Amino acid sequence: MTNIYDVAKWPIFSLLEDELLSSIKLACVFGSAGNEAIFVTKDDDVYAIGNNHNACLGLGDVQSILTPRKIESLCQKGLCTMSFGSGPHVVAATENGEIFSWGHNGYCQLGNGCTNQGMLPYQISTNLGDSKIMRLACGSHHTLALTDKGEVFAWGYNNCGQVGSGATANINTPRRVSSVLNGKRVISIACGQTSSLAVLESGEVYGWGYNGNGQLGLGNNVNQPSPCKVSSLNGVVISQIACGYAHSLGLSDEGHLFTWGANSYGQLGTGNKANLCGATKIAEDLGRFTDIAATHYSHISAALAQSGKVYMWGQCKGQSVLSPMETRFTCLDDVFACFSSPAVTYKLLTFENFAGRRALEETLAVAFDNQETCDLRFMVEDRSIHVHKALLKIRCQHFRSMFQSHWEENGKDVIEITQFSYPVYRAFLEYLYTDQVSLSPEDAIGLLDLANSYCESHLKKQCERIIKQGINIENAALLLAASIRYEANDLEAFCFKFAVNHMTAVVQTEAFKKLDEAYVKDFIQRAAEWGAFKY
Repeated sequence: MTNIYDVAKWPIFSLLEDELLSSIKLACVFGSAGNEAIFVTKDDDVYAIGNNHNACLGLGDVQSILTPRKIESLCQKGLCTMSFGSGPHVVAATENGEIFSWGHNGYCQLGNGCTNQGMLPYQISTNLGDSKIMRLACGSHHTLALTDKGEVFAWGYNNCGQVGSGATANINTPRRVSSVLNGKRVISIACGQTSSLAVLESGEVYGWGYNGNGQLGLGNNVNQPSPCKVSSLNGVVISQIACGYAHSLGLSDEGHLFTWGANSYGQLGTGNKANLCGATKIAEDLGRFTDIAATHYSHISAALAQSGKVYMWGQCKGQSVLSPMETRFTCLDDVFACFSSPAVTYKLLTFENFAGRRALEETLAVAFDNQETCDLRFMVEDRSIHVHKALLKIRCQHFRSMFQSHWEENGKDVIEITQFSYPVYRAFLEYLYTDQVSLSPEDAIGLLDLANSYCESHLKKQCERIIKQGINIENAALLLAASIRYEANDLEAFCFKFAVNHMTAVVQTEAFKKLDEAYVKDFIQRAAEWGAFKY
């Protein structure tokens, strides 16, 4: 999801011209002081700026620059994902499956078969066949790559087994991480400085590499050269992981937050500085979480709550914050721009930076349901919602059709709506003003119905996001039925997976008992094919 934030929070971008800033599509900030950056524009040009330590800007030299220069060999390549190690080295992948690497290479972390420094981007030979790289993750001197088929490849420094080869010799070209991962589909990867984690489609987590601080969550401090299941998360379905320098975070599909590993700065959020060798649930009093963040560069942790509040803890600009601290930020990127040491991005980001756009957004938000300036009123369940006809016509095809001369509604000052509830219709109209939706998952079902009726595809995606973030044992069957009814295929797959992962509890809910009999039979058959009844 696009994060909107003030570009000035990232000092490396402060000298860029507005025209260039407005064209940026993807960007990452790295370096020992957050003083290096690479970004991709909407025209598919790739630029670098900053310190250029170990030629990590990929420009063919080691000259530091404060004026961005194009990385010519990467322009027009369709760069879609990128990661960086603190060595430093950089790895990037394109939409058609090519992988490039450059920078420091003393430990084979570039995967190019040698240990020569990479002054320019070098295309790595991967032998992936028709597989494509979906995600990259780097530790200090090693790299993981996740394919669209759920396979993990690794290369680089392997002194602690972080490449997962079963031994500790460095690996100079991409090698598939197999062992216990054979036949299993990985959906997410993350790297600490010298450790690696992977999440399976089943929600199980596996770790390998350095474990001196318990960052693998195995209940001990023994290094692991091959993937090992994180048994401290047994019975928990993990949907997302993140790694700091020597600590780890996990987010369950029910929105619970788990941490383990090093804790000398409070980065586990447990209220103390004791290391943990096994996963521990934290921040239970803060409600459900929807996103987590950490980077192998630092000892800071961050999480986004379903309420929209952003929390941070750990080493925050030199201070040790021992428990999740509420911030005034609106996205996780801001935590790393302002409080991480160094200030580096924890993932690729996109941004919008112009004050004029924000001022317009704020003005429109204030104008919504403003009786003094409106020229149209909707009545829903005997309650009024004040709007502006011109804005509705601009924002929505349904209203462009409605407000034509041959439609009866065109001449009315008050229009009554009977097919949708007041919370749903108000949320829809407010969305047209703000592009944002704030509803419970249950009400989002009604808005999903409206989005289908009005052919609002972007709104439909917003509703699906809310439902995914709010699914739980009690409403899983209800949300699953709704996703089928409104032909939201991705959402249906998500709800089905959640229901199967928690099937014993879900089938005992009232919502499941109300499912259509034909669908219950289909659900049971699909669950069997999924492997839910194996023992």
